[in-house]
Amino acid sequence: MGNRLLMGKSGMSVNKYEEKACKRDTAPQNITVILPAYNEEVSIGSIVLLTRFYADNVIVVDDGSSDRTADVARKAGAEVIIHEVNQGKGGALKTGFTAAADLGADIIVTMDSDGQHNPVDIPKLVAPIIEGSADMVNGSRYLNGPDKNTPVYRRVGQTILDRFTNLNSGLKITDSQSGFRAFAASTKDIFRFNAQGMAIESEMLADAGKSGLRIKEVEIGVRYDVDCSTLSPIKHGFGVLLMVLKDIEFNKPLYYFTVPGLSLGVGGLYMGAIFLQNFTMGGALQFGPTMLMVLFIVVGTFMALTGILLHSVSAVMKEARMA
Repeated sequence: MGNRLLMGKSGMSVNKYEEKACKRDTAPQNITVILPAYNEEVSIGSIVLLTRFYADNVIVVDDGSSDRTADVARKAGAEVIIHEVNQGKGGALKTGFTAAADLGADIIVTMDSDGQHNPVDIPKLVAPIIEGSADMVNGSRYLNGPDKNTPVYRRVGQTILDRFTNLNSGLKITDSQSGFRAFAASTKDIFRFNAQGMAIESEMLADAGKSGLRIKEVEIGVRYDVDCSTLSPIKHGFGVLLMVLKDIEFNKPLYYFTVPGLSLGVGGLYMGAIFLQNFTMGGALQFGPTMLMVLFIVVGTFMALTGILLHSVSAVMKEARMA
């Protein structure tokens, strides 16, 4: 196993003069684009060719593909890294970020390789970093309101994921599931890259929020007429939500344990007040509701105290890391 770096920029049909004319305005920063790819031989060639107009380097991380993704990408002019075994998008991005740093990147851009994203948006995406006003830029489909082209079922699911991702990260991002982003290369070491699937987008925002990165959003366009995922939207959504909730459990235990615990406890006390009022007026206490009241109070108290304890431990560990 292991990774193989296949370098090559031959096979480009556009001459150098046309390429320079189509590129972004000259800037001192080296811009490197990472394209995680899994069985994308149909789209990867054209994406690489278009992306090269706006970047100094294009890295394709072939994440265990069984088709000709790597060969097509290399012939289109990309630096190709091959994962012999599929490691998921998080693993592909981790490999890509390391390779981008080795190539001297000042700005790292991540893009989907299926044709959803338009490389022409790259200059707009990297501009805040070049200007020095941001460390990370998130490409958003919804910066100026809902995208009419987004299917309703997708938008409902994304709204839920946006809310929980923002709760976990402490940010106010309008499109938490966007894979079209730009990063100052100096930020590469703050990301965990632990998420195996599409949850990597939310995980990176959580890491960025925790590290206090300056984050901006710019509007991008997205195509939905491409075969963008092998997972059903429902399965994808639940997988991401599960990861975010697990992250909240460790990073924000007051939200995960204390708030629900207090809600249960208050609910139990409210039930108790009603039962006591009925009892003083001559009513009888029913066994089932009374036991439910006790359960709410006990479990709620335990959850609330657990959240407070974990929050204290987390604060101590954070201070110890900073010391």
